[in-house]
Amino acid sequence: MPEEDLVDIKFRLYDGSDIGPFRYSATSTVDMLKQRIVSDWPKGKTIIPKAVNEVKLISSGKILENSKTVGQCKVPFGEVAGAVIIMHVVVQPSLSKTKTEKKIDDSPRKIVCSCSIL
Repeated sequence: MPEEDLVDIKFRLYDGSDIGPFRYSATSTVDMLKQRIVSDWPKGKTIIPKAVNEVKLISSGKILENSKTVGQCKVPFGEVAGAVIIMHVVVQPSLSKTKTEKKIDDSPRKIVCSCSIL
């Protein structure tokens, strides 16, 4: 594979730490990048993605679609040859988990009246 078809990508996490850089082919899909992020997620983080669909990648201010390739996501202007592309990682837990937690938080509470009738 020619050297110019390879792209170095670093993934910036919510706390400012990074995963990578890793070298990818320009034909690699965003879904492949997300799988790598989930498998290489650092231990000890407070937010941990459990599945690929919980991860969103942002590059140049745009959320990347799973079907796009790395070559389609590269910014054509201002790119320095051999530079590492930084993509931001956002973790959004699945809605079913959030709804379950919400149900637990909204459990029925006893209403206690502190009124006194004199």
